[in-house]
Amino acid sequence: MSILPNFLRSLLLTIILSFVVPTFLIGGGLASVSLLKYVPGLQGIGQAIASAMQQFLATFGSGSAWRGLCIIGMTCSLVGALFDTYAFYRYQNLRGD
Repeated sequence: MSILPNFLRSLLLTIILSFVVPTFLIGGGLASVSLLKYVPGLQGIGQAIASAMQQFLATFGSGSAWRGLCIIGMTCSLVGALFDTYAFYRYQNLRGD
């Protein structure tokens, strides 16, 4: 039995999850902070935090917050893929195959 299909399935799942989780966490954080602008008494805090998050994302995205969010997601995806490859390699060596 070939180990290649198992490795590719694991790698694809790792890449997808490593992209989606940070993207949703950062995007969800930005959305929830943006909703603070509609709570009476918290408009200034919500606006300041949302603006700071957008500037942070724009730093990574060459001026675009959306592109910055995608860049962070792709970077996490690459790191996840490298880690999965290393873990799969170590598992094969320790198992003795």
